[in-house]
Amino acid sequence: MTTVRITEIFYSLQGEAKTVGLPTAFVRLTGCPLRCTYCDTEYAFTGGEVLEMQAVLDQVAGYRPRFVTVTGGEPLAQPGCIELLVQLCDAGYQVSLETSGAIDISKVDPRVSVVLDLKTPASGEVSRNLYENIPLLKSIDQVKFVICDRQDYDWARFKVAEYKLNQHVCEVLFSGSHEGLSPATLADWIIEDNLPVRMQVQLHKYLWGDKQGV
Repeated sequence: MTTVRITEIFYSLQGEAKTVGLPTAFVRLTGCPLRCTYCDTEYAFTGGEVLEMQAVLDQVAGYRPRFVTVTGGEPLAQPGCIELLVQLCDAGYQVSLETSGAIDISKVDPRVSVVLDLKTPASGEVSRNLYENIPLLKSIDQVKFVICDRQDYDWARFKVAEYKLNQHVCEVLFSGSHEGLSPATLADWIIEDNLPVRMQVQLHKYLWGDKQGV
């Protein structure tokens, strides 16, 4: 039976993306090949518990969720993630996947809403972006940029234009680094440029602070 290494499974409000504010079950897989400067889940790099797929599904079912988010770390770094996404979709949940964009998404179940996090220069991992993923995006997917400073903003703005993301079928999200950039500053930049993107904040951090399991 397929197994996955799990850091945590918990129930909370979705803090980001288009289902923000909705009660959601989170399945956080262990491990990540990237080391972003602003990472807020370093505790998921190592450790975790190896679980059979059914054990994960049983824990998720215990929350009776409508929405399930598979996250990390980088969940696609584990081969079992693809099967986990299929099983969650088959169980009838609305499933989303938070991925760095550094790993091929072509095998992800088409029922899954992919949140593709393109890495900005200040992340320290911009060279890891796999731009071949962009043509694979669907109408239910989203492209996310975490903005740390003005250079990041300008870089992201140019990428939106370069890849015609504002004309793409999916939504574009700009999120200020929680510790690094004032939300008001990012909002001012977006308004000034009349940029066709949705600004977001990490709701869960404003509610409960920057801690594990929320």
